Amino acid sequence: MTNRSHVRSISLPSRSYPAALKIEKELNKIRSGEKSSGSMTQTICSGLSELEGLHKSMDELLSLPSAQQALSHHVNERQVDELLDESVRLLDVCGSTRDVISQLKENAQDLQSALRRRKGDVCVQSGISSYICSRKKMNKDGKKLLAAIKKMDNKDRASPILDQDHQLPAVVGVLEEVNSITISIFQALLLLLTTPVPKRKPTRWSLVSKFVHKGIVKDENVKELESVDFILSAISSGRTDLEKMQIAHEELETLQAGLKGLENGLDCMFRRLIKTRASLLNIVYH
Repeated sequence: MTNRSHVRSISLPSRSYPAALKIEKELNKIRSGEKSSGSMTQTICSGLSELEGLHKSMDELLSLPSAQQALSHHVNERQVDELLDESVRLLDVCGSTRDVISQLKENAQDLQSALRRRKGDVCVQSGISSYICSRKKMNKDGKKLLAAIKKMDNKDRASPILDQDHQLPAVVGVLEEVNSITISIFQALLLLLTTPVPKRKPTRWSLVSKFVHKGIVKDENVKELESVDFILSAISSGRTDLEKMQIAHEELETLQAGLKGLENGLDCMFRRLIKTRASLLNIVYH
């Protein structure tokens, strides 16, 4: 998930910044990309959790007087300005992604309610149409956010600024690496959310039932979004019955659990990013 070729390994002065060694270990753990045994959604949820811990450690570094001094003495330097600008962009992407996920989760809940009530095929089809529209909107919004995060990823960095005791390059280097890994995980999440919405063409229910019994739709390589799309396509092509409703209900339940995990992870990250930006502003403009 984080195998970006240009992400470098940092070497930090332990005497000046022992807290940075903790950050380096956490960075290396995330970079190692140990694959979760669960779905792609669960893998990204784990990544967001690790990312929150990483940013917490970074806040601890920013609380050190020596780190604050290094940053505050270079208020007009390009690298520091870039860090402040990047903190705003990360906040925007994080908050917008969270909102997009929340909306789809609500539509999935509404569809599940329609399937549970079973007031007739028209009601079910209406629920499916609303869900598909929400999926398409998420796909469109997700692509815009993905373009924004890729633009940050491809941005040229300012050359290192050398000060008298080399403290600023060390502090800025840590912050840049943390932002770099944050961008990488956000990219993976947005790629998941922009899973193409399939065209509404009939899918034979016998094929869906066969796949379900073989466990194919539960395969970790099949995204939860794709599983729901596959089953809803089959429901749309014929009359509803108890077996279809049960399978669709189970898949929507799994999808909602995954979306809830992502929503919670992003909410925690949003609060953490606000704290980090506040710390930077207090240091630079105090």
